[in-house]
Amino acid sequence: MLDRYARGFFTALFTPLARGLRRAGITPDVVTIVGSFGAILSALIAYPMGHLFWGTVAVTVFIFSDMLDGILSRLPGEDGSEPVRTEGQKAWGSFLDSTLDRVVDFVLFGAVAFWFLTGGGRPDLGALALANLALGGVVSYARAKAESLGLEANVGLAERSERIVLLLVFTGFTGLGLTPWVLYGVLWVLAIASAFTALQRVALVRAQTRG
Repeated sequence: MLDRYARGFFTALFTPLARGLRRAGITPDVVTIVGSFGAILSALIAYPMGHLFWGTVAVTVFIFSDMLDGILSRLPGEDGSEPVRTEGQKAWGSFLDSTLDRVVDFVLFGAVAFWFLTGGGRPDLGALALANLALGGVVSYARAKAESLGLEANVGLAERSERIVLLLVFTGFTGLGLTPWVLYGVLWVLAIASAFTALQRVALVRAQTRG
């Protein structure tokens, strides 16, 4: 949902940076890899130590690469022509981006869960973060499997953007002193919305295959 409404804004915001990266010879794949591993390392280092705010700041900086690599891949040539990418390059770029997105998702929720299960002293929050990790995996898998079968499953209340934005925002605020009960409520809402999204996707695929 957020993807559809925010894409135009962030495309306009990051296009100048994308042009600069292309002039420097940086490819979309490099941006994807650097951004993903930057987010992963930031989460693995900061969250288990309880640095929830600064960890969120670092992760957020790298997360923006998820938008930047797509913008970079779609930039027209200097003469205004369309970017020249083979079908193989497009397929590889899409596969790499989606695979690393899943790794980033798992690490973010897992690192938050680790902190609250250990030094954070809130095993209930840790368990909820793990539940969201599992449900998010089901949501993503349902769409990927449907698309591999030539079907559509791009629907739902809690797509990746919603899950990551809400996790980062409220984890960061918790690090600034917001009561953890707010994050607890947000994780419950996310878990319910993710479960509902998975069911929506199952229902949509069933409707397309009925007959």
